[in-house]
Amino acid sequence: MWNLIFDYDGTLHNCIRIYAPAFRLAYRYLTDSGFVPEREWTGEEISRWLGFSAGDMWNAFAPGLPEEQKQFCSTMIGEEMLRLTECGEARLYPGVPEILEWLKGQGYRLIFLSNCKRRYMEAHKKQFGLDRYFDGFYCAEDHGWKAKTEIFKTIERSFQGEFLVIGDRFHDMEIARVHRLKSIGCSYGYGSREELLGASAIAATPEEMAELVRKKCPLPALPERLT
Repeated sequence: MWNLIFDYDGTLHNCIRIYAPAFRLAYRYLTDSGFVPEREWTGEEISRWLGFSAGDMWNAFAPGLPEEQKQFCSTMIGEEMLRLTECGEARLYPGVPEILEWLKGQGYRLIFLSNCKRRYMEAHKKQFGLDRYFDGFYCAEDHGWKAKTEIFKTIERSFQGEFLVIGDRFHDMEIARVHRLKSIGCSYGYGSREELLGASAIAATPEEMAELVRKKCPLPALPERLT
C-alpha cells in the first residue's frame, strides 16, 4: 500500500488567509512595545515563515527578541489563527476536499504531518472534517518540536507499505531526501523553487498534484483522469 504523507499549510490549506492578519497583529504589538521598528509587511514577505515551527520562526525572524516575548507573540498568533478558523476564515485550496476523497477512495492511505500545534491541528480537523480522509495525524508539538525527518521515523513504524511525501517547503523535501522516498513539490504553495529541488515531480496546482500521485504511485484500476 502507498502511504501519502501530506504537509498541510501551503499544500492543502491556503494558510496565508489567517496567518497574515495574525502576524500583523503580533508585529503591531511589538512595534507598540518598542521591540521592533514600524513597517508594513506584504503577504509575500509574511509567507516565507509559513511551514516553520513557532520556535524556529521566531528564532529566525527576531533572534534578539527576549524569549518571553517570542513566546507571547507565538501564542498571540496561534490564538488569532484559531479565532479566524473558528469564524470560518480558513480555506482549503479549491478542489482539495474532492482530491482527498478521490485519493482515499482509490486505496491510498493519507497521513497528516505538520509543524503545527495540537490545538491548531484539532481545530482544522473539526472545521474541515479531516478525519474523513486521514488515517494518521502528526503535529510537531506532540513530538517535542522535532524535525519532520525525525517524526517520520514514528510514522514509518506505524504504517506498512511505501511512502510518498507531498509538500511545499524544504522541510518536506528533506524527509524524502534523508529517507530516500519519492516526493512531490507543490509550487503553488509558499516555498521557493530552490526549496523543491530534488523533488521527484513538481505540481503547479492541487489537481496536478493528484495526477502526479497516480503516476508516481500507481494502483490497479485507477480512472483515466481525475475529474
